[in-house]
Amino acid sequence: MDAKTFFTKVTLMRKAQKEYFKTRNQTALRNSKALEAEIDKEIERVNNIIGIKQPKQTKLFND
Repeated sequence: MDAKTFFTKVTLMRKAQKEYFKTRNQTALRNSKALEAEIDKEIERVNNIIGIKQPKQTKLFND
């Protein structure tokens, strides 16, 4: 994922998070969680490439 795509996805993720906390709508929650997972995966991928070891992140929402 290039930097522009990453930025766009993070922007969408934050919008989805705000929508969920505003409405507590389950569709917004699912969308938010899906975007968070995508961002977390990309962060992990890049960290692996550059050799940064980070502890596994905890989830914001319980499954």
